[in-house]
Amino acid sequence: MTSIIRPIITEKSMKLAQEGVFTFAVTSGSTKPQIKSDIKSLFNVTAVAVATITVKGRTKRTGKRRTEEFLRPMKKALVTLKKGEKIGLFEAQS
Repeated sequence: MTSIIRPIITEKSMKLAQEGVFTFAVTSGSTKPQIKSDIKSLFNVTAVAVATITVKGRTKRTGKRRTEEFLRPMKKALVTLKKGEKIGLFEAQS
């Protein structure tokens, strides 16, 4: 089973992708070596560095009645690739 859940596609992550840093949501128990090997096996690229960030869960008020919704905590991984390598998911849509 892979530790990568999904890519995170935002304005900030797209800007980082142009610099060779790609952002993914990963499982909370995954380690940096696991993430590095999963990136290599899924996308056939070489990861130079992996940085992880744990984002705390929080409440958010949504809808017309402003009901509270709980956003779960998640772990993000910022993966730096070898110079010149790319991941196709992060290509700019114009």
